[in-house]
Amino acid sequence: MAEPIISVDTGLYIDGQWRPASDGADIAIKDPATEETIARVSCASKEDAIDAVEAAHRAQASWAVRPPRERSEILRKAFELMTARAEGFAQLIAQENGKALKDARGEVAYAAEFFRWYAEEAVRNLSDLSMAPSGKNRIMVLHQPVGVALLITPWNFPAAMATRKIGPALAAGCSVILKPASETPLTALAIARLLEEAGVPKGVVNVIASSRSSEIVPAILDDPRVGKLSFTGSTQVGRILLGNAAKTVINCSMELGGNAPVIVFNDADLDTAVEGAMIAKMRNGGEACTAANRFYVEDGIADAFTKRFSEAMASLKIGPGLQEDTDLGPLINQAARDDMEALVEDAVSTGGHIATGGTRPNGRGFFYQPTVLTDSGPNARVLHEEIFGPIAPIQRFDDVDDMITRANDTEYGLISYVFTENLKKGLMVSERLHSGMVGLNRGVVSDPAAPFGGVKQSGLGREGAHDGMMEFLEKKYIAVDW
Repeated sequence: MAEPIISVDTGLYIDGQWRPASDGADIAIKDPATEETIARVSCASKEDAIDAVEAAHRAQASWAVRPPRERSEILRKAFELMTARAEGFAQLIAQENGKALKDARGEVAYAAEFFRWYAEEAVRNLSDLSMAPSGKNRIMVLHQPVGVALLITPWNFPAAMATRKIGPALAAGCSVILKPASETPLTALAIARLLEEAGVPKGVVNVIASSRSSEIVPAILDDPRVGKLSFTGSTQVGRILLGNAAKTVINCSMELGGNAPVIVFNDADLDTAVEGAMIAKMRNGGEACTAANRFYVEDGIADAFTKRFSEAMASLKIGPGLQEDTDLGPLINQAARDDMEALVEDAVSTGGHIATGGTRPNGRGFFYQPTVLTDSGPNARVLHEEIFGPIAPIQRFDDVDDMITRANDTEYGLISYVFTENLKKGLMVSERLHSGMVGLNRGVVSDPAAPFGGVKQSGLGREGAHDGMMEFLEKKYIAVDW
């Protein structure tokens, strides 16, 4: 068995202690570039999950009344520690997730910023006071911690999705149970150790990896001591979790799937459009909910854009994420690679053409070539499903209204991208697109200071900005007079 690139505790982290699963079960963690097992991590049982709830519940009251400045300083220390250890975290992510080091380094910097941002927000939980219209009493509104929070994170951004939830939860005064994806738990366990060093009291942060989600998650959500669920993952799983949470009417935040359209107008700057499209499509190898999924390019620029974009995709160097010159690492597992092959085969069967890519390299590892498709039929799966990989289908348009109708014809509504030199046109189209976020002449929009989230079946609530902390606070109205 190969070893993790940096030393990581591989037990369950409950009540400030590292321990094995109650029944001794574990999970094999594989490097997707080599298919070799790099670690075995304790796999939490239902009993372990309830122990984590108990620990978080015991810690909740004292953490909630901890002075905001003290919570702030702990988060600031976590930022400093993560920044100092950025390269180790990046290498660990590249190894267990497969992404290229350049992507992993970007993720770690982004992840650390959530600790810094919420260190600053922790002291900005401001209450409201006003006079009732009748003049008979004052209206006082307090924001209080929602309580023990279950945080469920995906494998594609194992550091950033954890800190984007842990940061605001701790800032608001909530204790947490983090359940990372079973494919990539090592990064979350390393973050647990970092938070302990930063001064987080025992029980405030608990981390339990498990491949038995269908057993442990309902058990946690059924516990009346749990007040919050924050989930990032697929819409399909999100629906199931919302059903579980409905039984006890738990406060939910959901960041779910996407099917992002990229719209390129004739008057777009071609260099900006190609560069932005590459970032939107290939950041994290296409394994991102914000990844560009469908490309709508106006007729006058379609040939030039397709040529330039295909050349840029074909120039990406495929290899293990830990190699410095790698542009595109492997997909997370064999099932993901099989999905890419099936999507391309289906697109070709509808009349689509492969402009570049369309195959997987020989050898070990879950690699797939960067692929550009043109002329896929309107019913091709690749135009309707979240791709989550390095495939880009290009469609032409000559009617703006029809294009917007097609762009909005999806159950998802997370993000859209628009490229045009006409600001008025760009803003008008942005307003008409059914998505929670729009990148206007930009291929990336994520920022800890901005509210991240979608509409329709792409989720509920927002992460980042002040909104992110408010997701972990509840309003209490007090009618008072003096």
